[in-house]
Amino acid sequence: MKTIILVGDGMGDFPLAELGDKTVLEAAHTPAMDRLARRGRIVRLQTVPEGMLPGSDVANLSLLGYRAEEFYTGRSPLEAASLGVELAKNDIAFRLNLVNTQHENGGMTMIDYSAGHISTAEAHELIAALQTILPTSGNADLYPGIDYRHLLVYRGDVASLETVPPHDYPNKDVSHHWQAYQQVPELAGFMVEAQALLADHPVNQQRRKDGKLPATDVWLWGQGKAPAMATMLEQYGISGALISAVDLLKGIGVYAGMEVLEVEGATGYLDTNYQGKVAAALAALEQHDLVFVHVEAPDETGHQGLVDKKMQAVEDFDAKIVGPIAAALENGGDHKIIVCMDHFTPLSMRTHTTDEVPVLFYDSRIPDLETEQRYTEATGRAAKIVFGNGREFMTEVLR
Repeated sequence: MKTIILVGDGMGDFPLAELGDKTVLEAAHTPAMDRLARRGRIVRLQTVPEGMLPGSDVANLSLLGYRAEEFYTGRSPLEAASLGVELAKNDIAFRLNLVNTQHENGGMTMIDYSAGHISTAEAHELIAALQTILPTSGNADLYPGIDYRHLLVYRGDVASLETVPPHDYPNKDVSHHWQAYQQVPELAGFMVEAQALLADHPVNQQRRKDGKLPATDVWLWGQGKAPAMATMLEQYGISGALISAVDLLKGIGVYAGMEVLEVEGATGYLDTNYQGKVAAALAALEQHDLVFVHVEAPDETGHQGLVDKKMQAVEDFDAKIVGPIAAALENGGDHKIIVCMDHFTPLSMRTHTTDEVPVLFYDSRIPDLETEQRYTEATGRAAKIVFGNGREFMTEVLR
């Protein structure tokens, strides 16, 4: 039995007046998902454990059968694994975002958590420059990632430091959160120096000329130490492969003992290499029991609050991921296709929520049900089968 899990990150949403009181999923043209929904069944899954924040980290861990509350230490250690950074016992990994903020009247407003979706090439130039102003104590190391997402490893006391994800504060005042870094003077000093360095850097000068947002600041968050978690083979007795453009997901794959496949041109946005992801997934199914394909674009467009872009992201996921994979597997023997999201990223909120998510199960061994249902949030809410955690979910996936 071959199983493939297709994740449209952040696809879930709330009804919007401009869409006739429909959600994006309800308004979008999604024939591939709808066909599988008619032939399969839809259940509900609680991907965010009670008391935990609704991040893509804990939510995707749930989709891979893990209970984050048992071992989770923070988001950034997972991203460190993706970059091949091995954390020592006392190392603390931080996600470092390149962001755009506005300083006015003594306040600080988060304009864009991604510095206008700065390119990887531009970001790497900025990260190289930021390397020159790291604390001279040698307590910090900086590692370039993809687009606006990078990694800082710090060796020092940050126990009292509380950080927040910048994508949770679009166009909101973050002065209070900025002041929190003063509890760790070395990090605070680095962040202030970064402002001065970035202000006149040639990359930002060119972005301004091109009408793009410059990267004005670095923002540290999601800190934690290396977690101890079992592999998929140890926990479920299966081999797996993971495909994503996002360091966080790749890091989860590393800790889960999965083969993490690199797809050229995978960007984590609307311009990602969908065809390459499909080809890699189908090839991986020849070697592994389970393949996990993650598409970031619906989440990114949800954070941006762009209705038309999120609609495109959902329709592209259907047409360029779900459709081709379902067609390729149609006559390829017994298989399961799981279509899901990790969490909601409502356009009206521009951040994640803890809502239970709909999960579509299609099993080629089971006679087609031929219902009239579609894969939407509403069919998820109406589902009678509910899985309370990732372990229950994965047990069903592998049944």
